[in-house]
Amino acid sequence: MITIAGAGVAGLCVALELARRGHQVTVFEQGESLELNQSSHLAGGMLAPWCEKVSAPEDVVRLGAGAADWWAKVTEVQRTGTLVVAPPRDQAELRQFASRTEQYEQLGDNRIADLEPDLAGRFSKALFFNQECHLDPRQARQDLVRQIEELGGEVRFGEPAPERVDIDCRGGAVDLPELRMVRGEMVMLECPDVTITRTVRLLHPRIPIYLVPRGNGIYMLGATMVESDSWRAISLRSALELLGAAFALHPGFGEASVIETGVGLRPAFPDNLPRIIKRDETYHLNGFYRHGYLLAPAMAQRLADQFEQEQMKCAS
Repeated sequence: MITIAGAGVAGLCVALELARRGHQVTVFEQGESLELNQSSHLAGGMLAPWCEKVSAPEDVVRLGAGAADWWAKVTEVQRTGTLVVAPPRDQAELRQFASRTEQYEQLGDNRIADLEPDLAGRFSKALFFNQECHLDPRQARQDLVRQIEELGGEVRFGEPAPERVDIDCRGGAVDLPELRMVRGEMVMLECPDVTITRTVRLLHPRIPIYLVPRGNGIYMLGATMVESDSWRAISLRSALELLGAAFALHPGFGEASVIETGVGLRPAFPDNLPRIIKRDETYHLNGFYRHGYLLAPAMAQRLADQFEQEQMKCAS
């Protein structure tokens, strides 16, 4: 049996990858439910390697290229692309964004209106990344647990991991060299009067945001990345900036209901890329920064390969 600590997105992806290869896996999660793992629970769920390329290492694109196909075997993936817009006064931000990435189509106002009618007349130019996708992180982790259990694995909630496990994916709960916490804040809105069907990124020099539709008039709104390990509730400044940016995207959000706010601490290494570290007899998978759902599939496959290779060496 392979023991895994942590039922965040990384731990569950590793468990499923190993279970698919015929291994018996047990995942230990100290929290009583999936919702208590804040980083994975509050994530945007964007599978957007080309947008992330603007501020992330090239490895993010390479590792994230197959994420959508991997996830499509687990949960529903919305293959509707990402639309990147900017207010007229911030067109320089849009040009700068375009210069740092690729795999996009430049759109004018008519094409923007075709893709998102509720944004008609609001933006004259946009970038459209038609290969990008998004998923619902909360549903995705439920589906991960279900598939692990269907393959004979076990996820034990409310049970701390034993002192020694084979694989440790507990994020900030583990002391690893150079690992730091990055604070992310989000707001969930209910706004049935606005219909947006794909992830939209609104560029702004101070507070760029992303808006991810969850269906039935529910939208996840996020942006803030703060170098902090504080769990305190969302700050007034962050909430005002997020909500003001949503209003700038579409004034209909002025009538939205705020149904949830949240704060998550995302573990990251200095290069903001995840790492596999073997310490004593335990493999540690950690440091996903803001790319958990995008990079977890590739890193889970890589860790499963290493684990199996090590087992073969020991057997021989």
